[in-house]
Amino acid sequence: MADIELPVQEFEFTFARSSGAGGQNVNKVNSKAILRWAIVATSNLPADVKERFLQRYATRITIEGDLILTSQKYRDQYRNVEDCLEKLRAMVQSVAVPPTPRRPTRPSRASKERRIDEKKETSSKKQSRQRPQVSE
Repeated sequence: MADIELPVQEFEFTFARSSGAGGQNVNKVNSKAILRWAIVATSNLPADVKERFLQRYATRITIEGDLILTSQKYRDQYRNVEDCLEKLRAMVQSVAVPPTPRRPTRPSRASKERRIDEKKETSSKKQSRQRPQVSE
């Protein structure tokens, strides 16, 4: 399948202060990137891909139909924005190709016989562990 292109205009980026290490700078700089994408409203995603995306990532989508991704991996905004876009790219690519349907198979005669033999062996092993029966 060809690469899916999504226009950057559909994404809304906001920034917040990152948690974690950073020294004095951490309290002054909004380096955490938050990407918001209205996936339900987009028309740039093929219908089948959108359906698979909504199904697989349903827990990450808000009631309004927006996907929210965050990144605070790096200390600067630009790299966190790139990280958000890379995460989104990976998510879209994971659902871009439809899964191959499972073809049901039947067990072979040899595998059935092996299974029965194993069951008989297990049964006899457990029988041998019991106390001998007292016969009158």
